[in-house]
Amino acid sequence: MKREIWEWTKAIVIALVIAFILRTFIFATSVVEGASMVPTLESGERVIFNKAVYLIDEPDRGDIVIIQHPHKNYVKRVIGLPNETLETRDNDLYIDGERVDEEYLTEEELQGTGDIEPIVIPDGQYYVMGDNREISKDSRNGLGLIEEDDIIGRSEIIIFPFTNMSLTR
Repeated sequence: MKREIWEWTKAIVIALVIAFILRTFIFATSVVEGASMVPTLESGERVIFNKAVYLIDEPDRGDIVIIQHPHKNYVKRVIGLPNETLETRDNDLYIDGERVDEEYLTEEELQGTGDIEPIVIPDGQYYVMGDNREISKDSRNGLGLIEEDDIIGRSEIIIFPFTNMSLTR
């Protein structure tokens, strides 16, 4: 009986240590607040984000990232990368003079993009926007360019509500 209790105690302690390591260094959850990422993410959805991915890689265009900000975290999509020249004309995105197809958005959703004068994104910074371009607080209007160190992870999976469970690509 004592041996069985000891084995269970060891198993529980090991499971707690593994959970702590995963939660602290690899994965975490975040709740989407507001409608700035509609239709990709809805307000109230809970997502799992990967905290370790950017230790071995850098954010890429199209990644949905969690941004650490002094007052709250934001969920946005990476649009422009360091050392690129970004602009929009007639709701179309241009990177280094080439039109970029934002296949994750419909024509209707692109309507709120507006025109952005050419901007060179400095090294170590990113340009982000919400998918709901008309109402999103992002690099265009409030957040500014995002430091690489402020990107704390990439959204991977919607886990709640269960009916919306899916990858967030």
